[in-house]
Amino acid sequence: MVNRLFHLARIYTIRRKKTIVDKYSTGLHILDYGCGTGEFLYSMKKSSWFVAGIEPNAIARKIALEDYMLDIKDEPDFEKIDAGSLDAITLWHVLEHIYPIHERLTSFSEKLKDDGILIAAVPNMKSLDARNYGRYWAAWDVPRHIHHFDRESIEFLFKAHGFQLISVRPMLLDAFYISMLSEKYKSGSSNILKAFFKGLQSNTSAFLNTGNYSSLIYIFKKSN
Repeated sequence: MVNRLFHLARIYTIRRKKTIVDKYSTGLHILDYGCGTGEFLYSMKKSSWFVAGIEPNAIARKIALEDYMLDIKDEPDFEKIDAGSLDAITLWHVLEHIYPIHERLTSFSEKLKDDGILIAAVPNMKSLDARNYGRYWAAWDVPRHIHHFDRESIEFLFKAHGFQLISVRPMLLDAFYISMLSEKYKSGSSNILKAFFKGLQSNTSAFLNTGNYSSLIYIFKKSN
């Protein structure tokens, strides 16, 4: 049952990502940076988008090629992308992993067209589930997560690199998944029922009061 739920959640998540990109992008050339095995890019390709992906993991690139016929490139190939050639760049839970973050944001701006958008989904360190779990909150994920963000810090960071924040959207399912991982870190058991109620509590608090969902999707455009 859990595997089935994960499968359905992935289908929903990919569709939601596509809907957001379709709404805000004015063109059809997209780069998914840190694209993993390529499920999202494959969904975009099926909708007539011109897709490109960057993924440092060789096994993930091999799966993308074998399962989806996607020619995903390694990190060094990012610099070969022409300046001003992209309508959209997406980073789905990737920005928090990037070490040379200022250099990379400058490069993202250069690769985008003047009306291009950048979409970044990251965990929210001010969410209720982050506060509830404290040091056991799974989205700290040290040392793989180098950076941690809230709304103010990520907007400040992107503004310094010529981006304007135009919208913020929640990732509703993340509260449940992160709570489940956090329960396991805290007690040694996934405790699915307790994690569900913790995730529901976090989403409800964000909806009614703070807007601080467990993970947030930030949509930026280049400032003119």
